[in-house]
Amino acid sequence: MNRVDPGKNRIVMQRDILCLLSSEINHYYRQILKENDLIADLKEQLSSHFKEVMVGLMYPPPSYDAHELWHAMKGAGTDENCLIEILASRTNGEIFQMREAYLLQYSNNLQEDIYSETSGHFRDTLMNLVQVLWESCQQKTGEHKTMMQMILCNKSYPQLWLVFQEFQNISGQSLVDAINDCYDGYFQELLVAIVRCVQDKASYFAYKLYRAIHDFGFHNKTVIRILIARSEIDLMTIRKRYKERFGKSLFHDIKNFASGHYEKALLAICAGDVEDY
Repeated sequence: MNRVDPGKNRIVMQRDILCLLSSEINHYYRQILKENDLIADLKEQLSSHFKEVMVGLMYPPPSYDAHELWHAMKGAGTDENCLIEILASRTNGEIFQMREAYLLQYSNNLQEDIYSETSGHFRDTLMNLVQVLWESCQQKTGEHKTMMQMILCNKSYPQLWLVFQEFQNISGQSLVDAINDCYDGYFQELLVAIVRCVQDKASYFAYKLYRAIHDFGFHNKTVIRILIARSEIDLMTIRKRYKERFGKSLFHDIKNFASGHYEKALLAICAGDVEDY
């Protein structure tokens, strides 16, 4: 494949790239473009959120997660919500690949960067993710917070599901309600995210998308990150959960809030639901 001709009509070029990278076989074109070193061309020729989408689609899933984590922690502030969303929802295998990609891409250790950019029990739980429930919600000591971290971070999903059910049988309330009553801040948000992902990961992402679209005036980074990260995993299920819970299709809501090539890119990733618009 030849390099992008700088003189080519920008609109035609954007249309061509959109067709390639947003298709169901984008992983094939991603490899071709990467081998021909066209990421730099995409960054140069495209702009704004459309560029974020197209460049994001160039990364394999572990590399994209690493890319998002790096940018969440670089600079003056830390995007804790990005850290929670990614690290609470990935499997052990996905986190292992993400750590490897992070080291390869940025020559930094992911755990060391998390340690330096976060603090407290929030940091400890993130670190556990990268490496008696009723009592832990009744007593808010550091020891019991540590117990909660270890339970949530080191059990398998089937084990945790049984633990959650038994917790509700014993306590008479859901674990999410108990966490909300006992803890606050990013630590509380992280624990709730872990529980929600164990219960139904697609519903967790549907909720995150809805809030990003409706509660935050279309939070572009969150919408882009979730659509790209889940596009080859469970986006179809996320779309289903979204419509079941909120009454409108994800396609409908994106179309109402985005525009131009950016809108077309997001809708191409989202796919379907045209009849529900």
